Amino acid sequence: MLFFNRLFLVVPFLVFIFLTTSCEESLPPITEEFSEQIRLNQIGYYPNSEKKAVIVSHEKAEKFYVVDSVTMKVVLTGTLSTVQDWKLAGEQVRIADFSAVTEKGTYMILVGELGYSYPFKIEKNVLKEAFLGSVKGLYYQRMGIPLEEKHAGKWHRAMAHPDDRIPFHASSGKVEGHLSSPGGWYDAGDYNKYIVNGTFPLGQFYLLQEQYPQAIADNELNIPESGNGKSDYLDELKYEMDWALTMQDADGGLFHKLTTKNFEGMVMPNKALSQRYVVGKGTTATLDFAACAAQAHRVFSKVDANYANTCLEAAKKAYQWALANPAVEFVNPEDVHTGQYGDTNFDDEWFWANAELFVSTRDTIYLNQLKTDEMNFEFKAGESWTGYMRFLGMFSFLNHKEAIPSDLYTAIEKGILTSADDLVAKAKELDYFQPIDDFHWGSNSDVLNAAMIMAQAYRLNPKPAYLKGAQQAMDYVLGTNAMGVSYLTGFGDKTPMNIHHRQSAADGIAAPVPGLLSGGPNSRLQDVTGGTVYPKNPSPMQSWVDQEPSYASNEICLNWNAPMTYVLGFLEQESN
Repeated sequence: MLFFNRLFLVVPFLVFIFLTTSCEESLPPITEEFSEQIRLNQIGYYPNSEKKAVIVSHEKAEKFYVVDSVTMKVVLTGTLSTVQDWKLAGEQVRIADFSAVTEKGTYMILVGELGYSYPFKIEKNVLKEAFLGSVKGLYYQRMGIPLEEKHAGKWHRAMAHPDDRIPFHASSGKVEGHLSSPGGWYDAGDYNKYIVNGTFPLGQFYLLQEQYPQAIADNELNIPESGNGKSDYLDELKYEMDWALTMQDADGGLFHKLTTKNFEGMVMPNKALSQRYVVGKGTTATLDFAACAAQAHRVFSKVDANYANTCLEAAKKAYQWALANPAVEFVNPEDVHTGQYGDTNFDDEWFWANAELFVSTRDTIYLNQLKTDEMNFEFKAGESWTGYMRFLGMFSFLNHKEAIPSDLYTAIEKGILTSADDLVAKAKELDYFQPIDDFHWGSNSDVLNAAMIMAQAYRLNPKPAYLKGAQQAMDYVLGTNAMGVSYLTGFGDKTPMNIHHRQSAADGIAAPVPGLLSGGPNSRLQDVTGGTVYPKNPSPMQSWVDQEPSYASNEICLNWNAPMTYVLGFLEQESN
């Protein structure tokens, strides 16, 4: 929730109020300005989790205090760590460890002359609202229907992009005709739809549903389908899956994307009127779809058997096309300049598709196609939609131990546990305790994708270190970072207000659409020629600005929200 929604917690004590602690120390007055030099999870913490705030060094301060923001009593007095010189963050900091505070409540950290931190909660299910918000963010990305005020609130908008008669671009292999391809979600801050970046996120969303099917019930999201007796989560995912099914050609291959030739301006969807085209066809999109559709079969089988079977048949058909076209690379045609989502290495996509189709069909033809001797368990920042798919296949194998040979299960189990151990060890040594040290486009999704590996390790072997690693990754995204920002719009006190998102830029509403994850620090700074202004020589972890032109650091994207939702859902199920 936004700052002004939380200020009520401290307003009765503003300015002229001085109370004493049990140690008879006078607390300074609270003002409306909270210290941005105290970096912590702005939403809050689970009672038994490790809780650390990062304090940008203040030489005079030696102690910190945890203050109950309702009673204004000090509940913990602690000693700050020695000064640490953090190179990635470009800061000198001290650490305040307040893990000993476990009682439910709303608190602030007080540090000397720095003052008070933003208020935060300690309670069970502390991240439930953020979890639901990250999924509701998908609803705001829907196209082809109006977003009505009763569901969208002040972010309601007119219907746009029905996509019911879209001409084929020559790159699609079609010379005439049109495709009806309605629905789905806008991919990112633009108004286009991409199969790679629709089906890969769906794979992550489906994983959560398979592992925790009760995570979101009917009527929890306030979407048009609420009240139909089915999970709102499945209803929202089906909106995207329905669209993906329309992008399959009669021969089984998947068209790569449905886009304009150039990105639209920063206008509302119904004002973005450029001609849209069905563009390209390739192996990456086809295999990602095959994997995703095979997962959809399992996810929907208990609620809509006919739909589930439709998805499985589509998956098989896509796979057959890929067998006949095993390495068709997609490259943007000369006259198309929207997102390419290209990939020249198809091994990860093949692994994912073979894994999902085998789990869903138990047909050994898919198992026999696996290159199990080449499995790679190393997580690399920046691979996201080009390489992470292999992990999704591994996760599905782990979820279905009974289906696969024991030696394959053992190999994957060992590899995931080793990868998680490496990530946990890395996070212990890094600034702000996040598991990456290289900041690419969408670095927040890298942090969360790494956390997904830790989550699978915890499900295999519930070592506290794995759960702690996932919790600290979420702490990082929600405020314990070098920018002191909760990167999920609308959740926290200091959140992105100027995301690279066309509706948020054009709707005349100060607050951006909520529930969307900003990409995060990006040391490559690819957008400096497009009007983005960064500080001079920013450190890697400070290569982020809250500016609308900053598509390199402050755009939103489906494949960033997906691991955010997964990790939030995992933590809500496993941390209480």
